[in-house]
Amino acid sequence: VRSSVAALQVRNAGSSATTAESYTSPFRGTSNHRDTTHIPDFKKYRNTGGETQNKVFQYFMVGTFGAVTALGAKATVQDFLVNMSASADVLAQAKVEIDLAAIPEGKNVIIKWRGKPVFVRHRTADEIKEAEDTKWEALRDPQPDSDRVKKPEWLVMLGVCTHLGCVPIGEAGDFGGWFCPCHGSHYDISGRIRKGPAPLNLEVPEYDFPEENSLVIG
Repeated sequence: VRSSVAALQVRNAGSSATTAESYTSPFRGTSNHRDTTHIPDFKKYRNTGGETQNKVFQYFMVGTFGAVTALGAKATVQDFLVNMSASADVLAQAKVEIDLAAIPEGKNVIIKWRGKPVFVRHRTADEIKEAEDTKWEALRDPQPDSDRVKKPEWLVMLGVCTHLGCVPIGEAGDFGGWFCPCHGSHYDISGRIRKGPAPLNLEVPEYDFPEENSLVIG
């Protein structure tokens, strides 16, 4: 029995060795193994103009953005100019026309222009002479009468005291012109400051005589 068992063990061992020698693992490489993997060549399908197309696209986007920005800026400027444009009512108040034939010699009229009073005086010959003969060089605000009028008989001034903005009274004061009751400033028949705290002459606005008996202020 012992000899039979030993013979069986020898036979099994030989069979195992033969099986181990004849089995080749699919994961074991050999020195004769050759890689048969083949990767196709896609060079002929490659896009060689990609860089140029990218630049064209970038230029297109920059140009489009610039055009949109320019249009937006134009619209903004147009809106700004429209909003800044004066309305018809404002333009109407910018100029005032006066019929001078309705103002007798030696009289004043007061009109409203841009929210301020304007004095218009039809001066007499004596008043003109007095205004022209005054030694204006010695005055606080030196100014000859000829610089304050376009026609000697017509004196046009803003009726606002140059001290604190009160409205002077016409045909009053120590010099026969205007007197400010607020703080006692005296102006002569040319509207020049002669006495009191006011530092400057009464202001002369822009005006013109488009016709013989027509005065336009503004």
